[in-house]
Amino acid sequence: MSRIKRKDGFEGQKLIALPESVLADYKTRNPAIGGVHITHIGYFPHAEFHYRQRRHGISDDILIYCLRGRGWFKIGDREFEMQPNQYIITPATTESLTYGTYEDDPWTIYWVHFSGSQIGDFNQSFGISSNGLPKDIPLNKKGLEIWEEMYQSLEMGFSIENLRNANLCLNHFLATFFYPGKSVKKEADEGDYITQTIIYMKAMLHEKLTVEDMAAKHNFSVSHFSTLFRKATGMPPIDYFIHLKVQRACQLLYDGKAKVKDVAESLGYDDPFYFSRLFKKYMKVSPEHYKSMHREED
Repeated sequence: MSRIKRKDGFEGQKLIALPESVLADYKTRNPAIGGVHITHIGYFPHAEFHYRQRRHGISDDILIYCLRGRGWFKIGDREFEMQPNQYIITPATTESLTYGTYEDDPWTIYWVHFSGSQIGDFNQSFGISSNGLPKDIPLNKKGLEIWEEMYQSLEMGFSIENLRNANLCLNHFLATFFYPGKSVKKEADEGDYITQTIIYMKAMLHEKLTVEDMAAKHNFSVSHFSTLFRKATGMPPIDYFIHLKVQRACQLLYDGKAKVKDVAESLGYDDPFYFSRLFKKYMKVSPEHYKSMHREED
């Protein structure tokens, strides 16, 4: 195995880690569907030198779907190989957990971490255990479509509607692996102006948008646009825009390398102290504390 080891940072990767404060609030407000929920989600294409070691196990279940290339998995003293169009679901465990790619054929993987108060019953119902081996599956196009919907929903912000949508999709996503070929085709509405507004917000995270700017995109009055946006998302447009900025800040701070000042500037905040106060208001911890939490986790 190569001396080079990377847990993430691959070109074209996608990764979202849901903050603990967001998960805690979600589970409190959604006990009926909070029993099994997403905690992390990611896509690593051609992940050269990918290597992850969790000496004390992990508190989440992990699904890894290998689309291309090859990798390996080790739980305790059991080791096995993963090939293209194989997947594995490992349960929460206190055993040492290590996995990675082969150097001569780097894997491309989609993965989801999920947990919750009912995860034990879930694992028992579906026979998920640490003795499980990778399973073959035909190219799971439907699963990949649903993965994209989960990711895009979370990428749009951690509103209660987005979290509910992503976590309801999680069950459908898992079903495409448990029962391949039995999924129902999804309907998509690409003309939704609220979605278009949120996409516009995401493209302008480095700027200072006003409600007037957003309303003008659709030739609406400010009051009419604000009413419709709040009805669709549950929050005012500016609050939603700030929410997206904070989410992006979490992604930039996650690996602990980015400076708070640089993160603030990249999101259109000239005053890093104002940014820090805003971040703490939404995340309940300061940006520096958020960075240190993930350094300790690693």
